[in-house]
Amino acid sequence: MIFYSKMIDDYRKYKFSAISIKKEIASRFRRFSKEISKSNTEALESMLNFFEMNDLSPEDNLGVKSERTNKRINAVIAILKNIEKHQTKPTTVMLQSLFEETIKVEKEEETEILDFGTPKLITENEELVYYKQKYDQINEQHFCLRNEITGFLNKVKIEKRAFGKNYLLLNLSIKDFEKFRKKNDV
Repeated sequence: MIFYSKMIDDYRKYKFSAISIKKEIASRFRRFSKEISKSNTEALESMLNFFEMNDLSPEDNLGVKSERTNKRINAVIAILKNIEKHQTKPTTVMLQSLFEETIKVEKEEETEILDFGTPKLITENEELVYYKQKYDQINEQHFCLRNEITGFLNKVKIEKRAFGKNYLLLNLSIKDFEKFRKKNDV
C-alpha cells in the first residue's frame, strides 16, 4: 500500500501530455518500451537522448553516402593502417625471423648425428665388483682423513691463563700445516 501511494505521488509530480499515435505504432512502441526501460516516458527519453548525443536525425541516412559517416570510417581506416604499419608488421617480421632461425637450428641438429658408440654390457657380478671397489676406496679415504684429523687434533693443547680466557695452542710447524691444508683442499 505504501509503495502504491508513493508511485501515485511520483506520477502527480509530473505533468503528462497526450500524443495522438496510430494504434499499431503505439502497441509496437509499448512492446519496445518494455524491452528497454520501465516506462514509456523513459523509453522515449532514452531514444531522444541517443539522437541528440550522436547528432542524428531519423531522416539521416546512416549508409556510406553520408559525408560525416565517411569521415568517421576514413578515420578508423587510417588508425588501423597506422597500427598495421607501426605495430603489426614489425612484430610479424621479428617473429618470422625468429621462426626461420629456429627452423635453421632444428635442421642443423637433425643433420648432426651424435654417436655415443655401442654401450658395453656388463654382468651383474661385474657391476657388484665395481661398486664394491668404489666403496672400499671411499672407506680408505675416510679412514686416512680421520687419522690425519686425529693426528692434527692431538697436536692441539689447551693453554690455561690466570687472567682472561683459555686458548688453544697448535704445536705444528708452518710447513706441516700448509701440507695438511693442501692435501685436504682446505
